[in-house]
Amino acid sequence: MKNFIVALLVNGLVVYLLAMLLPGIAVSGFVSAVLVGFVLGAINHIVKPILATLTMPLTILTFGLFLLVLNGLMVMLASYVLGNHFHVSGIITAILFSILLSMVNTMFGVPKVIGG
Repeated sequence: MKNFIVALLVNGLVVYLLAMLLPGIAVSGFVSAVLVGFVLGAINHIVKPILATLTMPLTILTFGLFLLVLNGLMVMLASYVLGNHFHVSGIITAILFSILLSMVNTMFGVPKVIGG
């Protein structure tokens, strides 16, 4: 439980900082950023495996690069679910956001207890 809370807070902080740095990302506050981290984790845990399985031929055809698009789509789905709390301006911004979020989480060793 402690790892889950730490990972959620670190994820929220990273989302909040990325929203301040990237011009196409908007988050309404730190609590909303933590909520974004939780929703992204839930989407990555529930929806992403289904879509990854359905798009396997396209992923193989593009040598795995389609997974970047799939990650961007998961960020855009989180933006749709959260409404006014989190906004992403486009797919390119969502892909960049997902790449940077993954890199920072990997650098800080955030435990994979939220999903993904």
